[in-house]
Amino acid sequence: MEKQNNSNAAVFHFDLFGKRDDKYNFLSENNVGNIPWNELNPDDQNAFLVPKDFNQESEYNNGFKIVDLMPLKSSGIKTHDDANFVSNSRQDLKKNIDKLNEIFDPKKVYNYSYRPFDNGYIYYDTKLLGRAREKTIYHLKKENIAIILVAQPQAANLTFFDCLFLTNSMCDTNMYRRGGPSAFPLYSYTNNDTDDELKLISDRSPNLNIEIISTFASTLNLRFTNEKEETPGTFAPIDILDYIYAVLHSPSYRAKYKEFLKIDFPRVPYPENAEQFWALVKLGGELRQLHLLESPKVNDYITQYPVAGDNVVEKLKYEAGRVYINDTQYFDNVPEVAWNFYIGGYQPAQKWLKDRKGRTLSFDDILHYQRVIVALSETD
Repeated sequence: MEKQNNSNAAVFHFDLFGKRDDKYNFLSENNVGNIPWNELNPDDQNAFLVPKDFNQESEYNNGFKIVDLMPLKSSGIKTHDDANFVSNSRQDLKKNIDKLNEIFDPKKVYNYSYRPFDNGYIYYDTKLLGRAREKTIYHLKKENIAIILVAQPQAANLTFFDCLFLTNSMCDTNMYRRGGPSAFPLYSYTNNDTDDELKLISDRSPNLNIEIISTFASTLNLRFTNEKEETPGTFAPIDILDYIYAVLHSPSYRAKYKEFLKIDFPRVPYPENAEQFWALVKLGGELRQLHLLESPKVNDYITQYPVAGDNVVEKLKYEAGRVYINDTQYFDNVPEVAWNFYIGGYQPAQKWLKDRKGRTLSFDDILHYQRVIVALSETD
């Protein structure tokens, strides 16, 4: 086809699935001229070279962008040496720092979200870490909570959006299988790292766009407060976060807007009314507490760990509801949905154990894993 001056080239697409031999046979029996191509019409902004269904675009665009609502964000930390700077044990961190011939400072040890449901500690020394993100990450060194998202999530299972979690501490750049997540903190702090300030909330303000919040307030006929109050007729930043967290977990939302969720940070629809808003806030709050393992539900174990032994994680195997960590020991009554559940391209129930291969599970480790199974089951 001859290209006209000042016009875009015509773009055609055809999918060919199957085994290698079938593909070879197809190609040998066909040529460019007789393949049933589908002509695409990529726009100048995105120029996708595969078919996309954007029929819901106008409706989707009526929502607000997360990046507009929460303008401050921070990339995850990249240590360049996780083995020495990240650990489940404060004592091991000290040994690692001593081994590096550095002077250990206990004030530089912080809670750390390493992977979904895999929390430990980081030795946060900006002079030693590869990319400490010190200009933005300090907001998460204090009392805070953040939604973790990826601009263009390419998870292991591309049939659904799963790059969604949260943290109440600093997080790792490989929090998800596709690196480079951004943490959107609920509050921003003045850059003051004195010990006395770490636990105070008086120096923080909501990391929220006032125009978007005003639209919420007008739609809901509620008054916004910077901190959560029991005063009737008010809503607070944590309510906004819980509302968003519920919407982004909605299977219908994920299915309806799946093409858009692959492209950029998500947009979220405004609530239709106060009743819908508070219903979703309740659900989002339950999910938040589950994922931070703060919900009382996570202590109602649905699994057992019935066989005594050395508790060393060796070869993993899932069989008939049992997660074997070695030849004789296992977690019993693990729902298959929890075992296979995806967050950020990882399957936390599997990865948490794989990352501990060769290690001995402590009593607290065994309880933690059972809490994770409850959280994953309840999320589903």
